[in-house]
Amino acid sequence: MVTDNTNALAPLLPDRHPQHDLFICDVADAILKDVMQHMEHPFYSLSKKPETSVKRYRNGENWLEITPSVKGLATIYDKDILIYCISQIMAKLKQGERVSPRVRINSRELLIFTNRGTSGREYQSLLDALDRLEGTRIRTNIVSGDEEQIDGFGLIDASSIRRKHGMDGRLLWCEVKLSDWVFNAIRKEEVLTLHRDYFRLRKPIERRVYEIARKHCGQQKTWRITLAKLLLKTGSQSPEKRFRQMIRQLAQHDHLPDYHVAFDDEADMVIFKNRGTMFPAPLAEGRISPLQPDTYENARLAAPGWDIHFLEAEWRDWTVEPPRNADRAFVGFCQKWFEKRGRP
Repeated sequence: MVTDNTNALAPLLPDRHPQHDLFICDVADAILKDVMQHMEHPFYSLSKKPETSVKRYRNGENWLEITPSVKGLATIYDKDILIYCISQIMAKLKQGERVSPRVRINSRELLIFTNRGTSGREYQSLLDALDRLEGTRIRTNIVSGDEEQIDGFGLIDASSIRRKHGMDGRLLWCEVKLSDWVFNAIRKEEVLTLHRDYFRLRKPIERRVYEIARKHCGQQKTWRITLAKLLLKTGSQSPEKRFRQMIRQLAQHDHLPDYHVAFDDEADMVIFKNRGTMFPAPLAEGRISPLQPDTYENARLAAPGWDIHFLEAEWRDWTVEPPRNADRAFVGFCQKWFEKRGRP
């Protein structure tokens, strides 16, 4: 029997900054956001050791090739910086502010936002993460917004850093320029909300499994996937036997945000069940009005196989301004959703 030393630990990391909303770049309603393509496909390394080999991934017609720098592939923890940037941009869009791919990051606010400590070591880890994000190069045919970019590009195009008291001083702020591929996905609102406890998950594989569940299960009641397919989608380098053990442990602790996890040994299937912790964005004054009953039937025809209430929640969540004709806009949204993704 293989023992897991982490079993003695609480499943989730402690919430280090329970008053974190006070520090989010003066945007009180900033919500964790991530680009759908980053949740769907394994862009990031799950290893805590530097990965310096080229990674190749294919799922159906989609392919992905990721080339690291000498410092290694960008990790799923490095991704915290992008989640922070995406969250700030989406918050500004909702407030009607102008946005650009350049994002100024206050280092302390970033550490608090991502539930990290604020020691000198954490600031140094941000510098290393920026190097890996900027150095990792990608080629893919995965469409972002309405763009298919097959030439090489980075997760971020550039970064600049300001320190206090020279090179030995604490990092004050940094500025990153998101790649056009990432920024295009944000502008097309191809993003999803993450649970705050995402940053409290201890293991890289837990974060990755949550991302996949959030993307595919969404607000549906349940979603099932074979263990082999889940292993492929995570990008994990673990052998299937070890991966099966990790999923069993995850199901045993059942601490994943938003979703219960169960494992069916006989069918070798992983089952996700919605905890009911996600709700459609509330209707505020001046926001989108309720839809007509006939609209839901038209939407089902536009996106066959999809949970129409899940699509409505996504549509309401990411619509920046109320459309003139909400019913027509929602059906059009469902048509585009189905054109890009097909059946679930």
